[in-house]
Amino acid sequence: MKKLYVLRREKTLDSKEKAIIFARIADDKKAEEIVILEVKEVSFIADFFVICSGLNSRQLQGIADEVELKMKEYGIYRSGIEGYAEAKWILIDYGDVVLHLFCQEMRHFYDLELLWGDAPKIPWRTPL
Repeated sequence: MKKLYVLRREKTLDSKEKAIIFARIADDKKAEEIVILEVKEVSFIADFFVICSGLNSRQLQGIADEVELKMKEYGIYRSGIEGYAEAKWILIDYGDVVLHLFCQEMRHFYDLELLWGDAPKIPWRTPL
């Protein structure tokens, strides 16, 4: 089955396309509660946040590893990563897009969707 997040390599990805690819990778890795927030109008940090939850640290690390692998295929490398070893909240910074991978407990504690509640949610699933 062809993956939905595969794009032609010669195409340059914009911020929104990267965020959608991150969401689809997370979905393929069985992440839960995947949300993309467009934060560029409410923050100088990034254009988009991708937020999702995983059931355990191994799953969160697997999502992080897969995102990094897929982005390298496009010549896109992360600026930084935090929390990978403990894997309760993994933050991966791609400059214009920041990926937040949470265990359930940390996601509810930090509640980024509430904190960034003024940011619009972006649909990322392909319509059937």
